[in-house]
Amino acid sequence: MTIDKEDFDALSYYIDMLLDAICVVDKHGYFLHVSAGSERIFGYMPEEMIGLQMLEMVHPDDRSKTLSVVDEIMSGVAKVDFENRYLRKDGSVVHLLWSARWSENDKIRVAVARDITVQKQVEAQQKALFNISEAAHTEESLTSLYQRIHQIVAEFIPAKQFAISLYDEATGLLSFPYKQLTSKGLQQPLDINAFCCDVSKQGLTQKQLTQNAEGDSCEWLGVPLKSQKGVIGTLVVKTDLPDQNYTHNDQEVLEFVSTQIAAAIERKQMIEHLRQLAMYDKLTGLPNRQLFSDRIQQAIAMARRGGHLALLYLDLDTFKEANDNLGHEAGDQLLKQVAERLRGCLRESDTVARLGGDEFVILLDNLDRLNIIVQEVADKVLLTLAEPYQVDTMKAEMSASIGISFYPDNGETERDLLKRADDAMYEAKRQGGNCYSLAKVTQNEAANTL
Repeated sequence: MTIDKEDFDALSYYIDMLLDAICVVDKHGYFLHVSAGSERIFGYMPEEMIGLQMLEMVHPDDRSKTLSVVDEIMSGVAKVDFENRYLRKDGSVVHLLWSARWSENDKIRVAVARDITVQKQVEAQQKALFNISEAAHTEESLTSLYQRIHQIVAEFIPAKQFAISLYDEATGLLSFPYKQLTSKGLQQPLDINAFCCDVSKQGLTQKQLTQNAEGDSCEWLGVPLKSQKGVIGTLVVKTDLPDQNYTHNDQEVLEFVSTQIAAAIERKQMIEHLRQLAMYDKLTGLPNRQLFSDRIQQAIAMARRGGHLALLYLDLDTFKEANDNLGHEAGDQLLKQVAERLRGCLRESDTVARLGGDEFVILLDNLDRLNIIVQEVADKVLLTLAEPYQVDTMKAEMSASIGISFYPDNGETERDLLKRADDAMYEAKRQGGNCYSLAKVTQNEAANTL
């Protein structure tokens, strides 16, 4: 059966009424014919696409997999569900679902392209919402949450450069808990602080263009993070490819998930605040008894595999007198200063905790030179705490008594080590204070002496 010209013209008319695009390319991938639907999908008039190379219109990140599928089609495999992305005439991205096959007799490839951009956008929104909600519950810290949010956003829009700023409306202060941005190579660097302040204060999405050294434009997109309390900050992304700006769809998706991001941040902030209250001393900010117990349990477990640790139990000698003479508020200030001085005496890996009142405990673990290190720390603590204190216009002097126990010589449990160090601390007080005393040996192996 043959089709005459009138029938062919009628068929072409009906084909051009289709919303999908019918595309015919030669064996080298050059367009020979496209239906009228191509304008809606690709943004080009049909005559503009004739002679263009199909692969050049494919999104750079999808070209490799597209070539692999083309090879399959050219070998005779019919494809009915292949997805990839194309760059439209205006530079925006369109998601396409293809069905295609190769005609060996005619040496052409015939394909039908369906625009599934809206569907992919909805899928991206749903996936992003789920992932953000999951991250809010599973990430261990705010830092890891910010990193995970960056990964999630980068899955649906260009976001290699990314930042989260938090805005305090009461003070007008701005902070950047997470920032992966660079102004390298930019002729017109963005004032990121001013940009984020404007977005947060106005509560509206903003875009701004800058130029790189080659004169190509780079676009920044700032979206306010809105919660039930108001705007808590700004999420900022920047395009990486020259002259590739964010689309309206990109902005819509980012705005859609921004509320969930704000909720996730607030939830994690609340959890960390509660954890801070539960695990840290409110007055000094030092670990409290509960957190110290966790730390020493971990240290003992490590020491059992080979190693030493020392426990320094510290009580201020004249704190009660200073507290009674200067007042409780001044006493609180003295305890804060003591805590700060103790932090300065230790390695970052060591732990100093407040057990209550004027009692503190120091955990030294991973010790290679047990005697030397403990002696240095004990001497340094005594000298540092004995220096005069200034509270407003008042001065005070205090000293400390320290009891020291060792693992495993003075016990192998938290309770034993604390008890031996406490007993040794009272021995130091009996000696007049401002000194340290070693716990009595409780095992066959003699303890190292200082």
